[in-house]
Amino acid sequence: MTDKKQNSFPGFLKLAESLPKIKKPDENIIRLLDKAELIRNGDLGEILYQHTVFCQTGLPYRDPGPNVVNWDRFQGYASLRIRAGDIFDQPSGKWQPVGLPFGPKPRLILLYLNAEALRTGSPDVEVEDSLTGFVKRIGLPSKGKNIRVIKDQLSRLSTAEIKLSMQFNDRVRQTQGHIVSGFDLWFPKHENQRVLWPTVVTLSQEYFKSLINHAVPLSENAIMGLRNNALALDVYSWMAQRLHRVPRDRAQFIAWARVKEQFGPDYGRMDNFKRVFRGVLKKVRQAYPDSRFKIDKRGMTLFNSPSPVPKRYYSLPQNA
Repeated sequence: MTDKKQNSFPGFLKLAESLPKIKKPDENIIRLLDKAELIRNGDLGEILYQHTVFCQTGLPYRDPGPNVVNWDRFQGYASLRIRAGDIFDQPSGKWQPVGLPFGPKPRLILLYLNAEALRTGSPDVEVEDSLTGFVKRIGLPSKGKNIRVIKDQLSRLSTAEIKLSMQFNDRVRQTQGHIVSGFDLWFPKHENQRVLWPTVVTLSQEYFKSLINHAVPLSENAIMGLRNNALALDVYSWMAQRLHRVPRDRAQFIAWARVKEQFGPDYGRMDNFKRVFRGVLKKVRQAYPDSRFKIDKRGMTLFNSPSPVPKRYYSLPQNA
């Protein structure tokens, strides 16, 4: 009897190895579904804000590399250029290039800066402790590599120069400047830990005044559900400022070429972009359950939808 059991055991192992392996559940999907349930039950979390310009044109999705100084994007009649900045490094006595902001982290940082400035009614935002608190609140690790990446992206965002041009028939209107007009730097004690980053930032007066007039409210729970996906954050922000302005009696159609121009210029083939974008739309629909849109072979059709954050949930300071 013992011999038979021992002889059959290798066969059992062989059978077990042939069975399909159970995949670990995707933590991003689980988190998104959890936040979607809260949103459907009316719990939006805190209210965050994005400037309408960044709801239509975004930051780079991936690191353009240290040799790329200018990053250009075009969407309809709007053209955006972001120029990488420099920080004066006190220990070395030299100017240090910090590169372009990219990925989901600077988008989250910008949402935080916008919300804090509007909440306090001041362009001065303290970030050393409060940014760490925000990072914890949205469920990101607040220590180690993650916080170093956030500090690095804050430096990139604070030093970047933004140029925006809008075409109006036979003329072009151009504005330029920095989101952040000034900041205090923190210098670590150990050289191998050095990541230059602002501890207090001051939004430029031009940007702050424009933000008061053109802030788009967003649900923090939605942002938490999409926090690791830069494209999903952009699509959610775009829909938040766009869908409630679609006429109730007239849907708006956008051809695939225009959709790709806005959200996927780095994708070479249209079929690759469509595949990724369709997946992102499924995530965004979870985060914005009242959004109404459809996609087909021709493109995307938008329908009037309630804003993801009703007016009763927020109030903005009056512009001076």
